[in-house]
Amino acid sequence: MIGISLLTLDPWTVGGTQTHARELVRALAEHGTLDYRVYVSEIAPEAGGELRTVVVPEFPASRSRLGRIAGLTRATIADGRLRRALDRDHAAAFHFPLTVMLPRVGAPATTTIHDLQHEAYPQFFSRPQQTYRRHVYGRSIKASRIVITVSEHVRDDLVERLGYPVERVRVIHHGVDHERFTPDSRKREPFLLYPANWWPHKNHELLLKAFASVRRERPDLRLVLTGSDHPVDLPGGVTSLGRVSDERLVELYRTAAALVFPSLYEGFGLPPLEAMACACPVAVSRVAALPEVCGNAAVYFDPTSAESIAQGIVEVLDRPPAGGPERAALFTWEEFAHRHDAVYRELAGPDETG
Repeated sequence: MIGISLLTLDPWTVGGTQTHARELVRALAEHGTLDYRVYVSEIAPEAGGELRTVVVPEFPASRSRLGRIAGLTRATIADGRLRRALDRDHAAAFHFPLTVMLPRVGAPATTTIHDLQHEAYPQFFSRPQQTYRRHVYGRSIKASRIVITVSEHVRDDLVERLGYPVERVRVIHHGVDHERFTPDSRKREPFLLYPANWWPHKNHELLLKAFASVRRERPDLRLVLTGSDHPVDLPGGVTSLGRVSDERLVELYRTAAALVFPSLYEGFGLPPLEAMACACPVAVSRVAALPEVCGNAAVYFDPTSAESIAQGIVEVLDRPPAGGPERAALFTWEEFAHRHDAVYRELAGPDETG
């Protein structure tokens, strides 16, 4: 049996790490070949999806941000109690998809590292956040027999910045739901789409500056934002839809003139891939994992230059790149599940996984 710990999942947060965890459970239920058991907290009892799920009341979960921080602290101190709760099922191996290995378990374990943004851009984090991430990431990595990264970029960061042995890293890319993210015959409308929370590394302010310069020549062009924490006083031509449903996001991908993605750092970068699957032209930053994900099917720009972003917008509108759907087709959740199974077998040994 393979144990998967989603104890630290915050069911109300929307982001790449949460999407990864939910898709892992879904992919393993549909395509996995092993016996799994998912461990969840009392605030996320449905997180295990169709897999066999165990609610762990010993984990001090909370609905508030401060409560979650306090709960993680208490859980770290009471690591032994939690460890006994998970070890009693005698899993052959454990996976911690949410970066935090909590508790440390007796079985061989792997942790997924989604990014090392705090190492690349420490200025985006408060001193306590930096301290917490460095401690927790370091602790989890050291306790893992194998580390999974979501891109070669994160693998290289892990090796170069933290000195982790490359032979103990396995890269497993995200997938795309190709039944949901598909093109249709609707005409594209004169708006750019940027689906991202208003976080520092998402680089919204420079995008707004670049968009304003493009709009002076193209006054009908609009910029549509989705996600959370957007300011209410956005400039002319810019609209925030806030958080949108998966169905609405697909509709936006299918009707936008282009996706523009000026992020300064991405451990993977799923939205450009989803847009490509919907045949939406894509312009992205030439940084971090984005070239690895998008290949030759995107327009690239320098995200530190408003002029370069503006040039990328003009290029993607005037000369949309070809090959987006074909590029996206290389990334599937089925392959994602099979690669995780391979890591689990490597950890547990063939006698334990069959």
